[in-house]
Amino acid sequence: MTDQSSDPRFRLRLHFTPGGMLGPGKAELLERIARTGSIAAAGREMGMSYKRAWQLVETMNAMFREPLVESTRGGARGGGAEVTETGQAVLAEFRGLEDTARKAGADHIARLQAMLRDIPDGK
Repeated sequence: MTDQSSDPRFRLRLHFTPGGMLGPGKAELLERIARTGSIAAAGREMGMSYKRAWQLVETMNAMFREPLVESTRGGARGGGAEVTETGQAVLAEFRGLEDTARKAGADHIARLQAMLRDIPDGK
């Protein structure tokens, strides 16, 4: 069994435009909004402010033709948020791309890792 902490991390970030990026952080935010039904709760789970979580949602909604997240204001029933069908499709495509790239690059990563210097305890 391999030690997961010593395995290389693969992170993919797509730059569509100078301000329009999609990466693992936004994907994770979408997943957490889908699970919690709340932008605020998703942001808290990720250790980010409510304002930052909202900014990321607004950025994603502005990037795509249709919104990825729809929200309702608080009130008697409280507010909430849901990942739209488009948001679910964007998330599935991004995670699929990550998986494809990880698999395609596995041999290269293994060869690079084999050339690394052994550093005990990461020091």
